[in-house]
Amino acid sequence: MICSSDFPNFALGAALGEAVLCLPGVAMEVELNRIVKAVFGDANACYSDVNSLAQHGERCISRQVSAETCYVLSGKKGAYSEDDLRTLNSLAELTAKLFSSKAKLELDRHSSVQAQLLQTQILDQIHESVITMDLAGFILSWNRGAEQLFGYTAAEVVGQNILFLYEDAHADDEQFPGVFLENGRREIEVRRRKKSGEVFWASLSLSPLRDGLGESLGFIAYLSDITARKQAEDQINHLAYYDALTGLPNRTLFKKLVDKALQQAQRNGVIGSLLFVDLNRFKLINDTLGRQVGDALLVQVARRFRQALRENDIVARLGSDEFAVALIDVNQDFHAALVAQKLLACLEPSFRVHGHELHIGASIGVSVYPQDGVDAAQLLQKSDIAMFKAKRDAESANGGYVFYDSEMDKNIAGRLYLESGMQRALQVQEFYLLYQAKIDLHSAQVIGAEALIRWQHPEKGMISPVDFIPLAEETGLILQIDAWVLEAACGQARIWQDAGVRPFRIAVNLSAKEFAFTLPGRVRQALLRHQIASEWLELEITESMLMQNTDSVVAIMDEITALGVSLSLDDFGTGYSSLSCLKRFPIDTLKIDRSFIQGIPADPDDCAIASAIISMAKQLKHKVIAEGVETRAQFEFLKTVGCDEMQGYFFSRPVSAEDFVQLLDKNFCFKLD
Repeated sequence: MICSSDFPNFALGAALGEAVLCLPGVAMEVELNRIVKAVFGDANACYSDVNSLAQHGERCISRQVSAETCYVLSGKKGAYSEDDLRTLNSLAELTAKLFSSKAKLELDRHSSVQAQLLQTQILDQIHESVITMDLAGFILSWNRGAEQLFGYTAAEVVGQNILFLYEDAHADDEQFPGVFLENGRREIEVRRRKKSGEVFWASLSLSPLRDGLGESLGFIAYLSDITARKQAEDQINHLAYYDALTGLPNRTLFKKLVDKALQQAQRNGVIGSLLFVDLNRFKLINDTLGRQVGDALLVQVARRFRQALRENDIVARLGSDEFAVALIDVNQDFHAALVAQKLLACLEPSFRVHGHELHIGASIGVSVYPQDGVDAAQLLQKSDIAMFKAKRDAESANGGYVFYDSEMDKNIAGRLYLESGMQRALQVQEFYLLYQAKIDLHSAQVIGAEALIRWQHPEKGMISPVDFIPLAEETGLILQIDAWVLEAACGQARIWQDAGVRPFRIAVNLSAKEFAFTLPGRVRQALLRHQIASEWLELEITESMLMQNTDSVVAIMDEITALGVSLSLDDFGTGYSSLSCLKRFPIDTLKIDRSFIQGIPADPDDCAIASAIISMAKQLKHKVIAEGVETRAQFEFLKTVGCDEMQGYFFSRPVSAEDFVQLLDKNFCFKLD
């Protein structure tokens, strides 16, 4: 190093460093020439090319600075002092060091540029977006992947704060706390906005950007578009937690939502209620008109329920025709009753579905939090139990509602006992048939029989059909029971046929579930399986089966009658069939319901109804049979008004197949006069 004593003016030393390190080419040479003249006070002193030394004379003094250049003193013709020589040596040495430092700096700068260029090329080849930013979130670098993802060039974003890419510029969930700087890498899912305005889901991975000493300089952000994955996840989540048909929450989500709401209710000390809703007559509509109509009806029902409820009430479809409603912030129990009434009222207007005008009601069970349960599972179970009681107690097709009480558990236990017993009874043949005679009033002879199912329980003894048939219809076991009755009746007909008994009609009752498009095929197979004539079989159907989709019902009935099987309309007078519909049905016989027979002849209304039914049937060319005839007075009145056939205890109780043979004696006639 040259100290201040080496030069007349130390400022010239600083100027030397600035000239070598900062000035390019010719400018540097000019400045070095100025400096050497100023140091020696000699206008002939210069910074020169080594190859030009001969031009300065033989007595010039020079000191080489680099392989190509040197300082030259020529003005004193070799007469230079020791101080001049020391100064020249120091000046040349310092300049040489400065040149060496400059060469090293140039090499380092070139290496840095090459490394930066290589790094940029690598980052640009990465499909993932890579963004660097300082601790305040201002963007330092932006690779090609980021350009492709966001639509901005690096020139447009470098220097801006990263917040302008957020979906919500005020979002505070993605700030850069000190804890992140301490713990390192962090991965989150975020929403970002493109230059086009499109908002997308991105997977964001943040890593700290540190200097050579490990101090935090900022962040490195890696982003990739995961919108497609998030959409797939949303779709899977929707399928897992929502009913695909109605869009309502399903049972799983309903329980989650209710349990969460109940936790809040517990803290606030409010009452909650859960309503279990089962649609009345839906299965009949679905079975007779088809699933497409049933599904469309469920969509409309769900829409009416949603409109009838408050925004914060939770409504869900549990499955099939079952819905549930949770009322979390009610003040009194009677509020749940008011909501149940609203739900029933919203079902009263008819539904227009694919050209059909449909009517449907509901049975609603209500449980109350916390007295009936403390979570969704318990409340659902209790309201389900109450719903079954509401369905059994319903006095109209519109249905009703019932609050749960603990006594219902005993009834449910009995129902479960009967349900499991029915399943066993079908397997071990505990069911059997009795036959009640049908009497022709003109010939006074037995012209048919109604097959009536009975159940001999191994522990309970005889169980009345009144007790188990409704339960069988609710549980779906009625289909298996109906199939068993048809098979048993056809099997008995084959026995009588083989015994030479003249064919007569054995009436088999059908449930609404059984009256479907597959019924004619099942009847045909039964006749073929037992090899009996169709004259042995009569099917009794109820008016309620005829009320949905008349064209489809008529088509089914036509297929059955085409087999030679007779059709009888059971319980006539209790339904709603109009004459315009009734005349279209290929029915042989109308059966007057026993409820209109019991009051004859004392009750003038029953007499009037029975007379009107008989008169109407005659006009439609149908035969009429009265069931439940128990007294001579009833018999006399019905005979007088023109009834064709009768059955009841007045003639014969239901008897076994063996005892019924006695009634079939060709010479046996009832004395009706």
